[in-house]
Amino acid sequence: METESLAKSDYRTTSQVAKHSRHEDLEQALYEKRQKIYPRQVHGLFARLRLSGVVVLMGMYYLTPWLMWDDRQAILFDLPGRKFYIFGLIFWPQDLIYLSALLILAALSLFFFTALAGRLWCGYACPQTVWTEVFLWIERKIEGDRMRQIKLDKAPWNGRKLAIKGAKHGAWIALSLWTGYTFVGYFTPIRDLGESLLTLGLGPWETFWVFFYGFATYGNAGWLREQVCIYMCPYARFQSAMFDKDTLIISYDTARGEPRGSRKRSVDPRQLGLGDCIDCTMCVQVCPTGIDIRKGLQYQCIGCAACVDACDDVMDRLGYEPGLVRYTTENALDGKAAHENPARA
Repeated sequence: METESLAKSDYRTTSQVAKHSRHEDLEQALYEKRQKIYPRQVHGLFARLRLSGVVVLMGMYYLTPWLMWDDRQAILFDLPGRKFYIFGLIFWPQDLIYLSALLILAALSLFFFTALAGRLWCGYACPQTVWTEVFLWIERKIEGDRMRQIKLDKAPWNGRKLAIKGAKHGAWIALSLWTGYTFVGYFTPIRDLGESLLTLGLGPWETFWVFFYGFATYGNAGWLREQVCIYMCPYARFQSAMFDKDTLIISYDTARGEPRGSRKRSVDPRQLGLGDCIDCTMCVQVCPTGIDIRKGLQYQCIGCAACVDACDDVMDRLGYEPGLVRYTTENALDGKAAHENPARA
């Protein structure tokens, strides 16, 4: 009886330790400290498309307030005067119905294109993506490529590191303040705003909004980055409700890539019983949210296709067919036909 009692006591103790351990693991998963992501620079078709989108969208944002129409700013939202100027059109508060219709149309278009082609908005046109791309470009120009950035962050603080980090953050802050200034320029004539700034006559509200949007840009694109997409943006959470098996998404071809493993370029992978994936992790290193696309579709994926460019480059160097990671649909990966419209069946 004593032995049985001790055994039960040991079992309860072991069970309690196991529960405590599971609780600690869960707590660590929920509150794990963020690991900084160092996206590797990638080149390819989709990288060029993203760059084109960044140039066009940033150009439109920064240049539009400087356009003139007759004797006034071409696009100006005059809140005190309760008039919105858009080139030759003037909208009054009673015309709010047009803005409502425009917002509804924009939302429906977002849902429609998401159902067809996934997160095109996130990968190519979202302001968070656009400004983060610019901030990453500045970071690479000042700190160097991915490996140099990692090495610099691990190095002890000294004069050189302080100068490099100071230059980077100085450039980030300058761009952020210019972003805030441009934003306020849509609501206050930007030329008048510039004159007030030069004469130190900027109003309190204008000053507040310049610094507010500057701080938001600096924080989101410089520090938070992927955390905005993963934790703050609701679109990542409810996108699955708009996806089906015919939605165009970025996927890894498991049937072709597995089993993965390294090999020499001259060796036929089929002789080794391997798939086309060499497990180089390039698709992970270029991902701005740090996910492994080989694990399947994940809500953190913003559809930027950086992994597609990286994998195609590796396949090209090995002499393999591109498209191991590609835009496709679940039905296409499974070898199934697209769903037919029941109304036409």
